[in-house]
Amino acid sequence: MHVKKGDKVMVISGKDKGKTGVILEAYPKQSRVLVEGINVVKKHSKPSQANPQGGIISQEAPVHVSNVMPIDPKTGTPTRVGYTTVDGKKVRVAKKSGQVLDK
Repeated sequence: MHVKKGDKVMVISGKDKGKTGVILEAYPKQSRVLVEGINVVKKHSKPSQANPQGGIISQEAPVHVSNVMPIDPKTGTPTRVGYTTVDGKKVRVAKKSGQVLDK
């Protein structure tokens, strides 16, 4: 996948188009990512030991990885991802500025 946990991304399609957030979790087998504050859904929960009141809880749902693009660290705009080798390691680079996206 072109994005990882901890990346700052922008949503490029769907109901949250244009919003930005940080990736909380990545699910590579399903090609989905969980982004902070994006695709918030309401979930009904029955009363339980952990939540004795029950009720309606708002939480993020995963979005498809094709609907997000990483933010270019130099310009702050969404960018495509390229790969190159630095010191024998494969790293991700922003196509717009050429900046390395990996720490």
